[in-house]
Amino acid sequence: MTPPDSSDWYDNHVRDAAERYEAFAFPDVHRALLALLPSPAAPAPASTYKLALLRTLCRIADGAAGMSRDAGESHVSVPLGLVALTWVRLFHPLIRGDFPQAPLLPDGRGLSFVRHGFREILKLPAGDLRIGMRFTGDHAHALHEALRDARETIVSQPVHYMTVPNGGPLLRPLKRRMTSSPSELILDEPYFLSFGELHVPRDVWHALQRFSVWVEPAIVAEWRRLMREYAEAQGRRLDEGRMVEAMTWSEPSRDVQLARGRTLELIERGREMRCVWSGKGLTTANLDIDHCFPWSAWPCSDLWNLLPVRRDVNSRKGARLPDAVTLQSAAERIIEWWHEGYRQAENPRVGERFVREAAATLPTLGTAAPELEDVFEAVNLKRLRLKHDQRVPEWSIEPVTG
Repeated sequence: MTPPDSSDWYDNHVRDAAERYEAFAFPDVHRALLALLPSPAAPAPASTYKLALLRTLCRIADGAAGMSRDAGESHVSVPLGLVALTWVRLFHPLIRGDFPQAPLLPDGRGLSFVRHGFREILKLPAGDLRIGMRFTGDHAHALHEALRDARETIVSQPVHYMTVPNGGPLLRPLKRRMTSSPSELILDEPYFLSFGELHVPRDVWHALQRFSVWVEPAIVAEWRRLMREYAEAQGRRLDEGRMVEAMTWSEPSRDVQLARGRTLELIERGREMRCVWSGKGLTTANLDIDHCFPWSAWPCSDLWNLLPVRRDVNSRKGARLPDAVTLQSAAERIIEWWHEGYRQAENPRVGERFVREAAATLPTLGTAAPELEDVFEAVNLKRLRLKHDQRVPEWSIEPVTG
């Protein structure tokens, strides 16, 4: 449900969420949450840039935390290229829809990052601007230019002006010298790191990881309020339905075709395939593909999250998390599926995609190709976070015997 756009709700929303979900057990988390959001009572800012950066960090903390790294005792490092990509993806439908991001500037004019590269990628679907995608030729040149311009805007404006109470910087950018525009690029961690890093205070990062599901709606509500105010200054009225649609983060499609196709291929070759949860045999008639972490709680169709199961078992599991015992009892079958289904696929890009997606969305995995046992441990850790932070209900299955 979309939250109301009232100042009272906006003022209390994060505080209520923090108290309800035990943030006072972590004082730094509660303090960080309250410091993040601007007050609606303050004068309208000159642009939506600060809100855009906050929402960008929310999206990364929730969906791509695997790319964050420790940066000393007090900070976490996030690739600046990933920050720029998420920023561009957020603004893409807003600029295309002519929603004002500053008081007197329609159609994105005057926004420092809306230049030739950004205008060119408006021709692409916003959903194409995601981790793991490959671009070549003119699209690669335009996207690289758009991300470079976005980085410059982010560092010189919202990062520069976002300060802690004593006046010091909240975020610390570490820019790297950019290479020439490539003729081909892959949106992966090495490419993102070529733009530099953004150091985020650890308490702020943990607050966003734990509470982004509540903080982000507050940011969106304030962003919508500002766009209405800017539109009124331009003498026009915004279509609420179109604005809500443009502000909705475009989730990946619920696509299980590759996982289903690989399972059917292995069955047809005579390979004995088993349901990862029950251990019982799979056939073309009873096969289903399960999202290990339910789509309704965490929309993710990464290959590591797609598992072959029996249809009756998947129906009983529903939109629940496997509990710790169930997940651990299935470890051998899950790892075997990852190996045979993805790592041994004839098309090497399937295995490469598996590694890229796992490294981006799961915690603790590094940039090098991880062992499958390490991926499983990262899945275990992500399961604990979903259970603890989002209170996703658990499901268990009777232990497999025989």
